[in-house]
Amino acid sequence: MRANANNVRARIGVRGAILRTLPSVFLALMVFIFCFPLIFLLVGSFMGEAELQSSLAGIVTSKAGDAMFPPVPQYPTLMPYINVLVDSADFFPLFWNSVAIVALVLLGQMLFALPAAWAFARYEFRGRRALFFCYILVMMMPFQVMMLPEYLVLNSLGLLDSIFALVIPGVFSAFPVFILYHFFKRIPTSIFDAARVDGASEFSQLVHIGIPLAKPGIFATLLLGFLEYWNLIEQPLVFLRDKTTWPISLFLPSMGLEHASIVFVTAVITSIPAILVFLLGREYLEQGIGAFAKEESAST
Repeated sequence: MRANANNVRARIGVRGAILRTLPSVFLALMVFIFCFPLIFLLVGSFMGEAELQSSLAGIVTSKAGDAMFPPVPQYPTLMPYINVLVDSADFFPLFWNSVAIVALVLLGQMLFALPAAWAFARYEFRGRRALFFCYILVMMMPFQVMMLPEYLVLNSLGLLDSIFALVIPGVFSAFPVFILYHFFKRIPTSIFDAARVDGASEFSQLVHIGIPLAKPGIFATLLLGFLEYWNLIEQPLVFLRDKTTWPISLFLPSMGLEHASIVFVTAVITSIPAILVFLLGREYLEQGIGAFAKEESAST
């Protein structure tokens, strides 16, 4: 009897251990699936041109077949990185174009979207709701709808074929206004009433009360803005004909199978800033999304 009881307990213990490990196994599998594209790029960036062409020929050429991609390079080499970082004359100009575009857009959004969101959240004026509704309407429209009006405006301003053709629409984007509005709106009015009693000006209230309390939303807006404008594709294709003004995101579509190693290396290098920014700002992004979700649930 004791032996049977011990066997039953052992079986229950094994089943319990299996059930406890199943979630971890499932999560590990999902992490591998979602990270596989990055692993694929990283492995391919250390392959030579001939090895990459033979591995990818089945899916990128007219020949029928499948890609036979090895888990590790058979002949690992650093030559693709040398070709991009040392021998390529186009990579760094396009890279710094992207840096300039993202920096100017984010700086402009903080200069214009921040006070706009503050005005919508803290002040009552005629037409406020209608104007904010227009902001939301513009934000919901895809680029394909806004492409022609933006093109005509930028052409009339003489900004086509310059990075400001991407910077100006980004600076006056409605999305950061919409996000920051909800964070400013959730600040209790009693705090501002007390600040006014103490003699604080409107600008002082924004700087010393609004911005510190809305910091998660500001960082979340900057993070999302960086990821969006670092990976622009359609806008530069439409507004920029001069390749010297292209961002780094257009360096990849201009390549073919004969430059497969350069494509892989460029993809890895351009992914590094986005990954670093996401990892550094992940906590603020989670706080921002959580606060925004609470605000939305409270309003409904």
